[in-house]
Amino acid sequence: MENKIHKRLFLIAAISIITTLCLVMGVFYKRFQEQVSYDLRTFGNVVAQTQGWEKADSIAAKENIRITLIDTDGSVLIDNQADEALMENHRNRPEFIEAKENGTSQITRQSSTFSNVSTYYYAILLEDGKVLRVSREVGSITSIFFDTLPLVIGMSLVILLIALILSRLLTRTILEPIKEIASDIDHIDEKKVYKELIPVVHMIQQQHENILKQSKMRQDFTANVTHELKTPLTSISGYSELIETGMASDQDIQHFAHEIHKSSDRLLTTINDIIRLSELDSEGAEVMEKVDLYEVAMDCIESLKVHAKKYKVTLFLEGQSEMINASPERMVELIYNLVDNAIRYNKPDGYVKVRITHQDQKVILSVKDNGIGIPKRYHERVFERFYRVDKSRSKATGGTGLGLAIVKHIVLNHHGELSIDSEEGKGCEIKVSFQKV
Repeated sequence: MENKIHKRLFLIAAISIITTLCLVMGVFYKRFQEQVSYDLRTFGNVVAQTQGWEKADSIAAKENIRITLIDTDGSVLIDNQADEALMENHRNRPEFIEAKENGTSQITRQSSTFSNVSTYYYAILLEDGKVLRVSREVGSITSIFFDTLPLVIGMSLVILLIALILSRLLTRTILEPIKEIASDIDHIDEKKVYKELIPVVHMIQQQHENILKQSKMRQDFTANVTHELKTPLTSISGYSELIETGMASDQDIQHFAHEIHKSSDRLLTTINDIIRLSELDSEGAEVMEKVDLYEVAMDCIESLKVHAKKYKVTLFLEGQSEMINASPERMVELIYNLVDNAIRYNKPDGYVKVRITHQDQKVILSVKDNGIGIPKRYHERVFERFYRVDKSRSKATGGTGLGLAIVKHIVLNHHGELSIDSEEGKGCEIKVSFQKV
């Protein structure tokens, strides 16, 4: 990154230098043209007024100015740099024609022999009809550029060297706070950074905290999974070893087989819940369709009646048909887990009420029971994976501690809202709200 920034800063400096030199050369050459034209015009007017040819000729020789006096018919009468008798007629020269028409003429022509030489002409019509022409050859912008090229290259190299050093220093200055942050991200607040970087620093800090939090959650999840799988496997291994070694009596074998079967069921339930959570984590966008939440709740209650009867819990369904956009499979899973959880943590002769209602543009699913309840200090944690308020009761009822975690995942994937209202010994009510179709 440092080299990339350094190279780009140097490239910007190089482009700026070259562009500036070109612009300066262009401006300089334009001013040079204007000055040459002004000098010729001044010199020509002075010569035309004084007509002091001899004195003018000595000055012209010093300034490399050519003086030509052209007769009315275009023949050359006087020329200070050539033999008049050998010169061709100038009646077709553009400066002669324009001077005859307008009184003065100022023209620039490039030499047909030397492309790097330009000739500036100034012609003025005299009172007797003759035309006085003064001219001067100067180098073109190309020749001037090549004449000054060594100096330009030398200056450019010096400036580029300075730009190289400054860009390196500037790059280090810009990246130094970022390097300090990267070297000790845990103490990011103590670092001095540019005020423009403060939002980025806060975002990095938040992401770092999230990464640490997720890492801890993964570690806790791994530890919990290991524990949850190890416990039933230990029971299965212990009971099966007793049967295998013949240490169990005929009466104990049936009891041990029952315990092995119960531990196996618990193990399978835990594995299935873990797989389900993993699927929810990795799934993309859900395939949504119109779902009647009341019908889904009715089917779930019907399938859980036998389970509720086992715990001596009565199930009720209240409300009306309400449509939402959702995955039908996920809604079945959501309501099933909520009702199953309410049954497991209930009291004999208790009840579970499922209500489907709407408020404004929200469809509200409520699952309420009069069971053991959840102390308020645990409300924030009951949706965590493997978290159990009453661990002994969870194991006795076959709970894995993943049911409410699955519920939370489904609600988040459907952009719903989840809330809990419960007191210890007074039952529990969990509400989930979705956008109404």
